[in-house]
Amino acid sequence: MRRKLYVLLLSAALLLLGAPAAQAAENGEWAVYPAAARLGERPYYFLTADPGATLRDKVTVANKTAAPLTFRLYGADAYNTERDGGFAIRTLKEEQTGAGAWIRPERTTVTVPARSSVTVPFTLAVPADADPGDHPGALVALDERISPAGGGSVAMGVQRAVAARVYLKVNGPAVPALAVEDVTVEQDRPAVPGTRESTALVTYTLHNRGNVTLDPEVVLTAEGLFGRTLLDRDLDRVPSELLPRQRIRLTERWTGSPQFDWAEITLTATAKDVRESAAVSFLALPWPVAGALALAAAGGLAGWRIRRRRARPGH
Repeated sequence: MRRKLYVLLLSAALLLLGAPAAQAAENGEWAVYPAAARLGERPYYFLTADPGATLRDKVTVANKTAAPLTFRLYGADAYNTERDGGFAIRTLKEEQTGAGAWIRPERTTVTVPARSSVTVPFTLAVPADADPGDHPGALVALDERISPAGGGSVAMGVQRAVAARVYLKVNGPAVPALAVEDVTVEQDRPAVPGTRESTALVTYTLHNRGNVTLDPEVVLTAEGLFGRTLLDRDLDRVPSELLPRQRIRLTERWTGSPQFDWAEITLTATAKDVRESAAVSFLALPWPVAGALALAAAGGLAGWRIRRRRARPGH
């Protein structure tokens, strides 16, 4: 009898993409939100503490199904996904070094009856040597049951989870810092100019080097020969929350890039109290022209060597 190899995948419910919505985090079957007098009054946690302080709060887990559900409660660090900068949460088996390590639910396992909710107290103990600034995280309700997904010799096992965001600020100096790094450009041009449209793929890294969350805006500009403006674009695929000490790799496609020109591309990133730029240059030269220039250069070099050899004494 053949055994299936199961690969465990954590549900994408933990990938809380984009800006936080003003409502409880849920997946249609259960919801997780800060305890409050009215539902939706606190869609996420905004907490401030001194180093060494201990905060106390409560989290509510609501079961929207017709059967009891059991969850594992844990604290998790937040990070930006490298692919698009989405707000994501560390899994239970990953190491927690910030807010996720400091959150301690009163109960780590909770069973919620059908169509009801349970509120669980928790503490958040900030270490005395905690770095000042933002420490984003979440309180996660994980359904540890593994649901099969897909067939074949390799089956996918899925665990689902929902998380309430925790925005923790540790008092101390706020140091905003942003960098634009590793700018590259890849060209796709026709061999014969004018036969089709050319494109350039601009890739760059946004790096939050400071200790506060930033809401960056990025402008892409390009100048050709003699300072001609070839492109001036506000980029719209930039995450609204770039978390402290996170770096993300982003791309932008420039359709209609030059086919015969020298250009300098500049990316300028701005956020509150910070502005940084980085640039890269490229030469757009059609292959026939490049080949002709290479042949001319080779011919010129060969002629120079012949003349130099003839000019030597004894020749």
